[in-house]
Amino acid sequence: MGDLIRIHRARAGHTQKTAADVLLISESLMGAFERAERIPSREVLADAERAFGADGALEACCDLVDEEKYPAKFLDWARLERLARIISAYETMLIPGLLQTEAYATALYRSRVPAYSEAEMLKHVQARLERQTVLTRKSPPRIGYVIEESVLDRTLGGPEVLKEQLLHILDCIERFNHLTVQVMPSDQHTHAGLMGPMQLMSTAEGRNLLYVEAQGGGRLISKPEQVSDHLDLFGILRAQAHNPWKSAEIIETKVRQL
Repeated sequence: MGDLIRIHRARAGHTQKTAADVLLISESLMGAFERAERIPSREVLADAERAFGADGALEACCDLVDEEKYPAKFLDWARLERLARIISAYETMLIPGLLQTEAYATALYRSRVPAYSEAEMLKHVQARLERQTVLTRKSPPRIGYVIEESVLDRTLGGPEVLKEQLLHILDCIERFNHLTVQVMPSDQHTHAGLMGPMQLMSTAEGRNLLYVEAQGGGRLISKPEQVSDHLDLFGILRAQAHNPWKSAEIIETKVRQL
């Protein structure tokens, strides 16, 4: 892919510097793409396709980019997420990926056992941040999260990283009227989500999907009866959690305490 970018950039009469200017990236990042030290985003590839007149060669690399960035078991979910109509999740351990800051995501991947190399960590953080373009796309999905209160107290990366992360959530809540965040209070000692976290999606075609994660990997489930049961569970969870306005107040309180 790096060679393809270099060849089509040169054929279009661009130096690395002029190409970087056109693509609105740094010259050093352009060089890293061509040396295969960094993986370009789908957006960069699409821009390069147009800028260099690559006749579809760079656009065809988009699927390769996905395969390189995402674990095989998560790949289909990541692709469907871009066009989802509804995204919902119950999170018990971490801030949802679509709301994570770069510092929080970096701290998460840095804590992995066995450890990632710096290059692997950078690749995973970049992929996670790129998924967040779904929040700002034209006709965005309706997104609803229920997050355990204990997640908001876990100082992953340290207090300053958590504070920045909580402020980012509050900013997203304020900016995106298609996003709802609810906090499940820790003193709610019994509720519908005690069997574990879940991610749900409804596609534009009306398919309902479930993604569940556990030690050793995750599973994408499409069987209607299983997905339907979890959709019902998520509805109960939303009723048992704090409402969005009370949830925002709780997050604001935790920011002041950091």
